[in-house]
Amino acid sequence: MEHRYLGNSGLKISEIAYGNWLTHGSQVEEDAATACVRQALEVGITTFDTADVYANTKAESVLGRALAGQRRESLEILTKVYWTTGPGGPNDSGLSRKHIMESINGSLTRLQTDYVDLYQAHRFDVHTPLEETMQAFADVVRSGKALYIGVSEWTAEQIREGQTLARELGFSLISSQPQYSMLWRVIEDEVVPASDELGLGQIVWSPIAQGVLTGKYKPGQPVPEGSRATDESGGSQNISRWLRDDVLEAVARLEPIADQAGISMAQLAVAWVLHRPNISAAIIGASRPEQVTDNAKASGVALGDDAMAAIDEALGDVVVRDASLTAEQTPAARPS
Repeated sequence: MEHRYLGNSGLKISEIAYGNWLTHGSQVEEDAATACVRQALEVGITTFDTADVYANTKAESVLGRALAGQRRESLEILTKVYWTTGPGGPNDSGLSRKHIMESINGSLTRLQTDYVDLYQAHRFDVHTPLEETMQAFADVVRSGKALYIGVSEWTAEQIREGQTLARELGFSLISSQPQYSMLWRVIEDEVVPASDELGLGQIVWSPIAQGVLTGKYKPGQPVPEGSRATDESGGSQNISRWLRDDVLEAVARLEPIADQAGISMAQLAVAWVLHRPNISAAIIGASRPEQVTDNAKASGVALGDDAMAAIDEALGDVVVRDASLTAEQTPAARPS
């Protein structure tokens, strides 16, 4: 497993991180979740990403128990704050000082740690003054409860405004966590250049496009039983955009490229992400330990210019590139 610096910071993270969105505390029983975490450690993954909202705090608790007994200094634990947790009271969401301060304490308790390595704003809060949010994050860092601060699904303009305030307060934003894959490239024209200029690195989620880039979904055929596309608790909604025949036909054209490189389709998808500019890590998820092993083999895979060009040709116009779609990730109102 190779490691990379996170943005311009001195923090190194494993270039493949393990995340537990849509799995721990909801889709996967705890024994299986723990087995996946242990396998991640076995293959050299040191970076673990979660959020307080995942399974309404249960995912953090599962991860905390799974990592119990590991040398804390050898891990990078990442979590996030914004979405509703608890019963959904008026201050149970957003990036107010109150919610941030209460949320970091809850996350530390559930994760069984005195600090997180990276604390991330899970979305931009249009209803809280950015000065209030950045001051709260500065105090979280000064208290030692988080070592670094990052953001998730912020636009380039929001990142610029946040970084300006952060530096005035004596810290820096070091990371952005957007969705990014061969199929979803909306960050390339604005978020990536701004991040590169301002010293943030990308920790990207869904590099396999919710499993579509593994090639297991076939055009004109029913979705496999037990796959994410059949999960009514959230997985099916997220994957539905990719289940069109034109997308699945384009994905099928990637198979010869993966075969020629001697890797699986999933490894090709993760390796592609890791070859792109400004990427610090790709987050993988899993419901079985063997999935962790397969995806982790993408670390260090070299894809030549010919392979990268062949991928673009195979996917053609099914790739989504519209930079304005990042702004749609900013909620117009706080969730409740």
